[in-house]
Amino acid sequence: MAIMADWAIRQASMSDVEAVAELRATVLRTDLERLGGYDAHRVRQRLRDGFDPAHTWVIEVGGVFAGCVALRPADHCHWLEYFYLTPALQGSGIGSSVLRELLDRCDRSGALVRLNLLQGSPARRLYERHGFTVEIEDPVDVFMVRRLPQ
Repeated sequence: MAIMADWAIRQASMSDVEAVAELRATVLRTDLERLGGYDAHRVRQRLRDGFDPAHTWVIEVGGVFAGCVALRPADHCHWLEYFYLTPALQGSGIGSSVLRELLDRCDRSGALVRLNLLQGSPARRLYERHGFTVEIEDPVDVFMVRRLPQ
C-alpha cells in the first residue's frame, strides 16, 4: 500500500544520534532475537560508535523524525548503512522513494552500492526490487551489491 506523504531528507547532525540509535534498536529487534543476538545496549552502542553525520541523512515525514539512512563512500563503491524507517511507515513507499533518490545519486557518480543485512530480514525484498543481488551470505549476514545499470 503506497501513501502520499510529505517526506524529506536532511543532513544528520550529532544531535540525531540517540533518535537513530533508538530506531535501530526497535527495527532490528525482531531479526536479532530470531537470530539469537539481541542485546539492547549493544545494538544502540554499535550505532553510536559508527555514526558519522557527514554521510548520514535523517528522513522526516511531515517535519517529524521518521528514519535515517547513511551512504558511506569506500573504495570504488558506497556502503548503504543504517537504513531504518519507523515501523508504522514501513511498506508505505517512503523507503522505496528514499532509496531510489540515493541510488540515482550513486548512478550519476558511477559508483556501485553495497550493503549488509541480517538473514531473514524483510528489507531484502526492497533491495532486490531495486537491483541488488546477493554477493555472499552466511547464517547471520547477507551481503548484497547493486552494480551500475547497463
